[in-house]
Amino acid sequence: MLVEKNVPLQALNTFHIVAKAHSLVRVCSDADAQEICAAPEWRGQPKFVLGGGSNLVITGDVKPLVLKVELMGRSLLRETPRHYIVEAGAGENWHDFVAWTLEQGLPGLENLAMIPGTVGATPVQNIGAYGVELQDRFESLDAIDLQTGQLFTLDAAQCGFGYRDSVFKHEAGEKGLGLKDRAMILRVRFALPKVWKPVLGYADLEKKQAEHGGLQPTASQLFDWICQIRRAKLPDPALIGNAGSFFKNPTVSAEQCADIIARDPKVVHYRLVDGSFKLAAGWLIDACGWRGKSIGQAGVYEKQALVLVNRGAPGEGQGATGGEVMTLARSIQTSVYERFGLRLETEPVVL
Repeated sequence: MLVEKNVPLQALNTFHIVAKAHSLVRVCSDADAQEICAAPEWRGQPKFVLGGGSNLVITGDVKPLVLKVELMGRSLLRETPRHYIVEAGAGENWHDFVAWTLEQGLPGLENLAMIPGTVGATPVQNIGAYGVELQDRFESLDAIDLQTGQLFTLDAAQCGFGYRDSVFKHEAGEKGLGLKDRAMILRVRFALPKVWKPVLGYADLEKKQAEHGGLQPTASQLFDWICQIRRAKLPDPALIGNAGSFFKNPTVSAEQCADIIARDPKVVHYRLVDGSFKLAAGWLIDACGWRGKSIGQAGVYEKQALVLVNRGAPGEGQGATGGEVMTLARSIQTSVYERFGLRLETEPVVL
């Protein structure tokens, strides 16, 4: 087991925040994970699991042992009467994996294209986009208990999925089983439908469909549309440091939504199946005048107010600090609360 010391993390987080890990181990297999758990010098010590660093704000040098997840591999495991069961190592790049499934003729993940990060991070956040959430395609995962070194498997019910939520985001005692800071995901399996139909239903996708004469897209065409839409709206982390959508879209009651619409008729809102409404956090932030504004080197992206960015150039050793990013985030939360009475929740992990 090779423990690297004082490892620069700027290239390992998509915000490109300058920081160091006091100690870092690269996990490439189950055996690596078990060896780390069994090592006397690390037993009982705090650990931090790092995937693609795409949902992370680092506010200083990292003292816990950083476990850099690099387990690879993609395969079609088996078929059921209704699904193809596909597996990927936790270290695989998510977008590349989505593209690979389509190359194999296995549609179902195309709406989740171009979400940054690794496969292992997707169940933690229950990622979602354009009408599809990970839980809709999830079958099971394998993980290791970082306290005991035991390997275990969870199905969808055991993962406790919610909106951008899972059992991996809760301490023990919350939502029953709590696995925050306790488990490391090793591989994930997905159930992709044999009978596929496109999930459209969002304004951006309907606009694309209209541009193509009402075409009912194939999975590959829908994948291309999603990529085009996201590239037009969202900054490339290789060029502009960011962690994607920084805030969750708030959910409100029908009464709350009606009250907000009465004051701001243009508010972007979506009715949910339970009768509540989801409001577009980006619209709320934009309405408060934050688009394009900055605090220090941390700014709000000009094309999408839901995204906070690092104004510094990647790789130059300068730019936004984690403190500046979080100061900006708290200022935005205050503005939205004062105008709309809503508290925006942040999505990234703050370390």
